[in-house]
Amino acid sequence: MSTFHLKVSTPDGLTFDGEVERVRVRMIDGDVCLLANHMDYVSAVGAGEAALTLADGQVRTAACIGGMLAMINGEASLIATTFEWSDEIDLERAQRAKAAAEARIAAAKNDKRELMLASAKLQRALVRINVKH
Repeated sequence: MSTFHLKVSTPDGLTFDGEVERVRVRMIDGDVCLLANHMDYVSAVGAGEAALTLADGQVRTAACIGGMLAMINGEASLIATTFEWSDEIDLERAQRAKAAAEARIAAAKNDKRELMLASAKLQRALVRINVKH
């Protein structure tokens, strides 16, 4: 299968820089899968699993939250707010974060801002837990 160049960056720096056969990412309106020779494309990343099929056929998955995915002139860039490889996710920490977020939601009552922040934390924890499994 044909390959293309992909760079994955986060605010912490470059996470991946190499050749891939495909990249699948959860966008704000559903999953998108880019292959070699895909038309130019730019869209906002949602929250979910990202899957990279490397040139050797190996598939690596990650929790990917927020940012943008672009394919320009045959090269792809994924700039993510959060990108955490599945084998690096601390499941116990994610489960503790989920429990803490659920408690914050229960305590938020009518505080819309607190409810929004706690809901975002819950979503991040759930993405990590789902990707780890």
